[in-house]
Amino acid sequence: MDRVTTALALAGLLFASLRSSQTVSEPLPANEFVRQIIDNEVQAEQNDHSHWMLRLDTQKSGKAEVREVVETKDGDLDWLISVNGKSLAEAEQRERERGLQRLVSNPAELQKSQREKGEDVARSHRLLKMLPDAFVFDYGERRGDFQEMKFKPNPHFRPPSHEAAAFHAMEGVLWVNAKQKRLSEISGHLTRSVKFGGGLLGHLDAGGQFYVKQEEVQPGYWELAVLNVDLKGRALFFKTIGVQEKMERSRFRRVQDDLTAPQGAKLLYQQVRTASGGV
Repeated sequence: MDRVTTALALAGLLFASLRSSQTVSEPLPANEFVRQIIDNEVQAEQNDHSHWMLRLDTQKSGKAEVREVVETKDGDLDWLISVNGKSLAEAEQRERERGLQRLVSNPAELQKSQREKGEDVARSHRLLKMLPDAFVFDYGERRGDFQEMKFKPNPHFRPPSHEAAAFHAMEGVLWVNAKQKRLSEISGHLTRSVKFGGGLLGHLDAGGQFYVKQEEVQPGYWELAVLNVDLKGRALFFKTIGVQEKMERSRFRRVQDDLTAPQGAKLLYQQVRTASGGV
């Protein structure tokens, strides 16, 4: 009798253990999973005080530009290397150097740049935090540590701003690094046209799309690598990005966290001389 009781008890424990492990392995509801990822992403960005030197390629209004950029605690500095594939002439290079010196010696201008960057970050965080409420998410495929999350507009969400209204009219795909709980890619397209102020403040046509990609440039450090925006229409509220723009950031090299503007300018001079004006 004791043996039977013991066997039943062990079987019960085994069943409870299996049931518990099955419960643990069940995935979170998709929107709750995304909310956790977003919360961690915003927290990680707020705690990241690293600065980088990088290559910036942009295409806007039919013009392709390549710049070397250095982030400092006083503000970002850049050096234009080429326009539409052509290196700057020597006279233009000298003018760029004088312009950089003027910027470094003008704290007010750098502070303005820092404020604009801060506004960009705040806007980005507002939109990120909106994601779990503005969209309905579903699990997609899994590729190693990366999880696909498909999204479409939540019909019960009421956008609080023009930017939110444009964002909410999209459907697309989010890729996240589930292990590190970081955003990797987000792409979407407008499923319908959007009018602002009855069209007086602008409009965006259906079919417009955007793509954003983050990369881990060093262990534990994630940076924006690609931003492609192709929204057809006229939107007066877009400030720092155009409705048609491509941007790529690459060749990340970490610099000291307390790098000053004069020190950053010196690094730019050294980099440009080393590259000899090459792209």
